[in-house]
Amino acid sequence: MRWWVAVAWIEELFLKGEKRVDELEVYCFSGTSVSADLKQRRVSICSSSVESGLCIRTIDKGKIGSSSTNDPQQWQACLDAAIAGGRLATPQEWRGLPDPVALPKEDLAYDPSLTVEPAMAQELLHGMLDGAAAHPEASITSGGAGISLGEITFANSHGIRYASRQSEVSVSLEAISGQSTGYEFDHAFSRALVNPEKVGEQAAFLASRSAGGQDIPTGEYDIIFSPMAYADLLSAIFVPALSGRNVLQGRSKLAGRLGETIAAPLLSLYDDPHRKGADGSTWFDAEGTPTTRLDFVRAGVLTAFAYDLKTAYRAGKISTGSAIRGGFAGLPAIGHHNFVVDGKRDELFDEPAIYVHSVVGAHTANPMSGDFSVEMSNPFRVKDGALAEPIRGAMISGNFFDLQRQVTALGKESRSVGSYILPPVKVNNVRVIGK
Repeated sequence: MRWWVAVAWIEELFLKGEKRVDELEVYCFSGTSVSADLKQRRVSICSSSVESGLCIRTIDKGKIGSSSTNDPQQWQACLDAAIAGGRLATPQEWRGLPDPVALPKEDLAYDPSLTVEPAMAQELLHGMLDGAAAHPEASITSGGAGISLGEITFANSHGIRYASRQSEVSVSLEAISGQSTGYEFDHAFSRALVNPEKVGEQAAFLASRSAGGQDIPTGEYDIIFSPMAYADLLSAIFVPALSGRNVLQGRSKLAGRLGETIAAPLLSLYDDPHRKGADGSTWFDAEGTPTTRLDFVRAGVLTAFAYDLKTAYRAGKISTGSAIRGGFAGLPAIGHHNFVVDGKRDELFDEPAIYVHSVVGAHTANPMSGDFSVEMSNPFRVKDGALAEPIRGAMISGNFFDLQRQVTALGKESRSVGSYILPPVKVNNVRVIGK
């Protein structure tokens, strides 16, 4: 992939570092961004930033050290700190950093025509306000818009020299009507794929339409989880159980169950790192391992767990290219790139059900057992193929692992929710605690 003279200092870093440790890797980020925020209907703040950062990881006789800095020109001090930290580390099983391979040169989620300008951020905000005007009974409380361009440079002492570029445009809006609120967002790698008017209209609709909600008796109901609601529960409960680290440490309910049916046969879950235009798409992971599609659940059957290098070596496995970083200062850890929920698609609103736009409290769920109890946000009864009267003051409880067997249908259209790509999901016989 590309390699610029602008980061030629990395070669000097390797010349010095390889004389002191067995292996080392360099993760360098640079980017620009602009953001603007709404306070009610007025732009309260607009800011721009230029960011850069460097993380160095060293490995010597199985001891791993690391250090980071937001000034890559200070790489010598950063290298010294990483080596010093490694001397204090506990040795572990280690079989080497990855070797270079030929990777495609295409940037998977980058729009070269995108410009990082305050004017665009303000235009996005005004677009949301225009959309929200369709529901004048709702008032805007807050909102935001952002545009960013970033570039990652990755290198290691085995000769890897990779680089990739990403871009992102994001918008979000929150509205209120009486005691009811509504929230919506959108994000994509290109301005052309973001619809601020739709975001504004939907946030205002949810706030205004949820006002005057009715109580619902406690009982079991068929639930249609929106992509946002289902992604929140997936990320808090199910996805941690797919981590090879949690499997190795006995903290996954799915440990020892490869080959078993753990979900409805219509359900497949996989990580697709090569999906064109998706935010997490990449040809290599945060350790330089080439990425590939990873099928966790295929037609309801558990088929794989995710591994990074460190966990794979401990478990006697191979890395699945699942290492990610939470910023340039973060060390590699097991994660996913584009987590996709897929399967046969169907019409969800043709029978009575409860539609849940979002949930509150997913973070309080127990990822070991799968037990959860969350508040429904913007729930509606579904009648005659459409949203009917709103519901108030109700909660959903149960076991999320058990619910995967009760999935009966997936909606026809998927959307991106952070690193998740998924449709609405219908689950039968879910416990609802009402009044």
